[in-house]
Amino acid sequence: MKSMDSILLQSKITLPIPRERLIPRERLVDSITYGLKGRLTIVCAPAGFGKTTLLSQWAYTRQLPCAWLSLDERDNDIIRFWRYMTHALARSVPPDNGKQMLQLADALPTLSTTSFLDALLNELFALTQDIAVIMDDYHTIQNPGIHDSLAYMIDYLPETTHLIISSRAELPFSTIKWMAKEQRNAIDTLQLQFTAMETQQFYRELSGAELTHRHIELLVQQTEGWITALQLIALSLRAEVNYDRFIEAFQGNHRDVSDYLFHEVMNKLPIDIYQFLVQTSVLGKLEASICNAVTESTNGALMLETVKSLNLFLIPLDDHNDWFRYHHLFSQFLRGLLKKTDPEQWLRSNRMASTALSELGLMDDAIDHAIAAEDYSLMETYLEQHIPAMLQRGEMTTLLNWFHSVPQSFTLSPELSLLYAFILVVTSQLPQAEIQLTRIEQICEGMEQKDHHKQLQSGILFVRSNLVFANGDFGKWFTYTQRILEHNLPKDPIYYNFNYNPSEPLVRRTALGLKGMLTPDTETIGTLFTGVLDAHGWQDSLINLYVKQSLCEGYYEWNRLHDCHQLLPSLTRAALNKHIPGLHIPVIITQARIHLVEGYYQSAHDRVEEALELALQFTYKAVWVETLQLFRIRIYLQESRISEAKKLIARLGISHKVRPTFNQEYAYLTLARLLGQQRKEPEALRLLEQLKPQSEREQLLSSLVEISCLQALLEAQRGQRNTALMYIHEALAIGERNGYIRSFLDEGTAMRKLLTMYRNHREGQACETKWTGVSEAYPAMLLQLFHESSTPSTERTSLPAEPLNRTEVNLLRLIRQGLTNKQMAAALTLSEGTVKVYLSRLYEKLQVSSRTQAMAASQELELEE
Repeated sequence: MKSMDSILLQSKITLPIPRERLIPRERLVDSITYGLKGRLTIVCAPAGFGKTTLLSQWAYTRQLPCAWLSLDERDNDIIRFWRYMTHALARSVPPDNGKQMLQLADALPTLSTTSFLDALLNELFALTQDIAVIMDDYHTIQNPGIHDSLAYMIDYLPETTHLIISSRAELPFSTIKWMAKEQRNAIDTLQLQFTAMETQQFYRELSGAELTHRHIELLVQQTEGWITALQLIALSLRAEVNYDRFIEAFQGNHRDVSDYLFHEVMNKLPIDIYQFLVQTSVLGKLEASICNAVTESTNGALMLETVKSLNLFLIPLDDHNDWFRYHHLFSQFLRGLLKKTDPEQWLRSNRMASTALSELGLMDDAIDHAIAAEDYSLMETYLEQHIPAMLQRGEMTTLLNWFHSVPQSFTLSPELSLLYAFILVVTSQLPQAEIQLTRIEQICEGMEQKDHHKQLQSGILFVRSNLVFANGDFGKWFTYTQRILEHNLPKDPIYYNFNYNPSEPLVRRTALGLKGMLTPDTETIGTLFTGVLDAHGWQDSLINLYVKQSLCEGYYEWNRLHDCHQLLPSLTRAALNKHIPGLHIPVIITQARIHLVEGYYQSAHDRVEEALELALQFTYKAVWVETLQLFRIRIYLQESRISEAKKLIARLGISHKVRPTFNQEYAYLTLARLLGQQRKEPEALRLLEQLKPQSEREQLLSSLVEISCLQALLEAQRGQRNTALMYIHEALAIGERNGYIRSFLDEGTAMRKLLTMYRNHREGQACETKWTGVSEAYPAMLLQLFHESSTPSTERTSLPAEPLNRTEVNLLRLIRQGLTNKQMAAALTLSEGTVKVYLSRLYEKLQVSSRTQAMAASQELELEE
């Protein structure tokens, strides 16, 4: 069976199939086609004027890829909105482009909306064929953040992309500038109204009613061309003999007409169909098994087919006629009828719908129906099951809306309330989190001192420690940590096993890694936090491992390579066991960076090669394979192997002609380095100028330092001394506040010369205020480190106590040549397993624990070449 999430997704992004015997509306179809010359078409009219039908009719008649998204109230979650939009686009573009878009969707919870949109727009710019993007029912969106993000997208749409939006109301953001530039097309109520000719054709072809010219004129006048009213009249006329009396019988506004006509239609239906329609009206989406559950029958499929054959406002949602929905107006009428005539049945039907949907795995809908049924105990049960999935998807707005829907008269369990508080902290709603935590603490005070109480109290301490940390109150954080040491931590793994890194090469670039911020307090907090988790049995939890890896990367930046070395072995083992690429790849890159500092370039390549073999097993492997290849390019550049770097970056399809986006920053920073070594400074600087505002917006300190350093080096390289000094001062200002060292040392001789120039120029202008923010001691310290050896000496006082045999000598020679285990096995005609055994014995004889140390030890041995 398909996953239920995929069923729900497909129904929202599947182009509705036009109903049979539709009246062709060429004038409107042509209007939409004409609008493709611009970037935006707006179809705006009240309910029942055929907006959806028109757009689906147009999409099926044009030879143009169309992405379709049907919106509803739940899409007011900005993550959900753009995730669905990306999936709609992905299925309408070539597979390679679609794959890139889906990777973007997966990265959404960790990217800002603007950065995500930059990346999505970049993918749209890469398309060679025109595409139409259709958003239906935009009036259901009330989230200002979504309005702002969509307006931003429209502003930067490529010429190949045209956006079509249908809504019952005017768009809540200004599009006047696009109208002034003739980039906006609009179809309104007057244009959507049926003309007399279309009305006559409608009744002749679809209803079989023989109406006179006078009847048609009267209908057009009274309905104002409102398509739903005309359709309702057609259904009612089936049982009428006196057309004149019936047509003249109703008048008033659209709401009155619809209520009157719906009553007319419903009162003439067989009782079984009437009951089926009313009971299933609670469902936003209809499927036979769910209809059976709600109606407590077994003929759901037959009834759906009957309703469809009677043309009773049933709209298919997929290509297989499995999923449907009622026309919005019809659904509203039926629901109002059910609530008014049988409120108990309304609650009962929603409760049964909730249970049926949960059994199918459609938990979002199940929770919504439990809330509609006012069965908050059921809602609580489903919410507890569904929270991990929602957190993984990053749909925090939807999750919080569910919590907010619980009335004060119902008390959530303390455990679920605590999770609510935790989510408020994660979403930076700190005052609300404080209120929620205080309430839970009061509840906890009144509980008996049992295991349940202790566990809840520990959870409160854990969440409150996160709250005070988010508030920046490090002193209070230390206090709470000491209290946590006296208690058990919460048992629920949801607190510990978020995947904090879906795409970054280093954990320090993530929010958990504080985006590059390094202070003694952050080190102390990180060390204490991991110590607490270790002491309470959470040593293998993701949050613990990610914090340790962030510490490890911090030690590398601070040039505390010994401390970095100490953390890496346990992190390597844990990363392999967890099989989490967001942890494993940063560990490998950190290992390789240490090899580079020590001068072991081949060992760094070995780490990359081993990681590439493993990365092929990861979900969404493309992003991690590319990350490792980009790091390999950086190794090539340190080795001055420009030709290999050029070939590899070309194979990755990364070009300076494309507008860089934040989610691909690592790639474009790598490209800028390559361009710099090719003496193409203008191209490299243009990339950096485009990337820098994005890093400033994300407040990514480590990236800002790298960009400013590269800008300074490139400007110095092309002789722009003053500009180079300005940029290096920017980098030093951030670097000194955070104690950065390796960001400067790793740039090598060119950076040493630049820092020397900076120091000398500054000494000559000591009174200048432009040097504010950087002490004289900081660049002096960096220059001193440049003059010292950055490779830790590995002194050995003796040769191996036990002589090496021939196989071990051959292994050591192959290690020095940089061969992998697999290559050594082939060279020696052995299995990889046997090679690993021999290597273990070799390391023992050499009194070393790694390939790097073995290479260092081999320098003292006289091996036959």
